[in-house]
Amino acid sequence: MRKPLKITLTVIGIIVALPIALLSTTAIVNAVATKAELEAITPYGTLIPVAGKQMNVVDTGVRERGATGSETIVLLPGLGTAAPALDFAPLISELEDTHRVIAIEPFGTGLSDQTDVPRTAENITREIHEALQHLGLERYVLMGHSIAGIYALEYSRVVPDELIAFVGIDSSVPDQPGWDEPVPTSGLAELRDLGILRALTALSGDANTALPHDEKTKEQMRLLTTKNSVESTLLDEVTRSSENFANVSGESFPTDLPLLLFVADDASGDDVAGWLELHERQAASVDHGQVVSLAGEHYLHYTQSVRIASETAEFLAALATR
Repeated sequence: MRKPLKITLTVIGIIVALPIALLSTTAIVNAVATKAELEAITPYGTLIPVAGKQMNVVDTGVRERGATGSETIVLLPGLGTAAPALDFAPLISELEDTHRVIAIEPFGTGLSDQTDVPRTAENITREIHEALQHLGLERYVLMGHSIAGIYALEYSRVVPDELIAFVGIDSSVPDQPGWDEPVPTSGLAELRDLGILRALTALSGDANTALPHDEKTKEQMRLLTTKNSVESTLLDEVTRSSENFANVSGESFPTDLPLLLFVADDASGDDVAGWLELHERQAASVDHGQVVSLAGEHYLHYTQSVRIASETAEFLAALATR
């Protein structure tokens, strides 16, 4: 009479053991693969000291100071960009013949160090400014994607005299619809360590396939995404995004700061109500503001880098003649 019970308990034990064994396997595979991937990352850019750590920057393009068209352009990434300098590669290639271009990789992204300093807009912009001071920059154009539009507001409040202009690439604006919706990040690090995220990524396919970058760059972007995307630094920035939006609610750029805002006509599929109008109002709040609507999705620098570079050059040339 006890045999059925024994068989039942055995079956239950197998059912419980299977997922445990599976998770153990995926965790081991993930650990081995992660080590191999870290070793496959190819260094690029230059590490500079910032806040007691190392921040990676890519500094390229023309270096002549004071010549027409040679303004320094500083590129700032959007939220969750794991390898900013590589992400901006198509745009850098279009800008570097006529401008000095500096792509900043904030802490927690690219080859920069991780940090436990809270990822508030204030801290992020202070670190970026320290990096630019280390490079000896006194005047420059900020060009930023997505949430960099929020950080640029903080930046323009702290050091307005250093900015020639702000150029937004489908940049975020204060009080945009959905700004206060929290982004769930709980448990992502654990899922990574168990190898579940790796398995899900393998099942969903390579998200970088359609990118305009060369194959080597796409592979490095994939490796750095695995390295950085669920580390505590980037997760903290994602978690604090609503807080960073709240801190600039109702704010605007200084009226004497020129704005050139590139806006995706698709709004990246997010269906943000009045996306173009929000940027038109922002441009109208300054003495010299311009909005350029471009066909495409949120990452306009993937598909519209030629147009972004040419429109930026024209905009800056016009400023120089004022």
